Amino acid sequence: MYKIEIYTTPTCPDCIFLKGWLNAMALRYVEHDLTQPAIAEEAKKRTGMRIAPITLVDGNVIWGPAAEQIRQIKPLIGQIKAA
Repeated sequence: MYKIEIYTTPTCPDCIFLKGWLNAMALRYVEHDLTQPAIAEEAKKRTGMRIAPITLVDGNVIWGPAAEQIRQIKPLIGQIKAA
């Protein structure tokens, strides 16, 4: 089973869109709030950035606009489900 983690902020439009897509696809994820300084520091250490949204799928770091992230997430989820 794959693990999805997302680093978001409450008012980020791309974060809201990405979470909506994940929910619509019934993909479970763990959300981390980048407005909390400790979480932002954790994101920086794990991914090298603190700009929302950041998605990790089994350790693969994906960042950028939600539409671009979704394009990158789809094949990862497909590969993992097929394994």
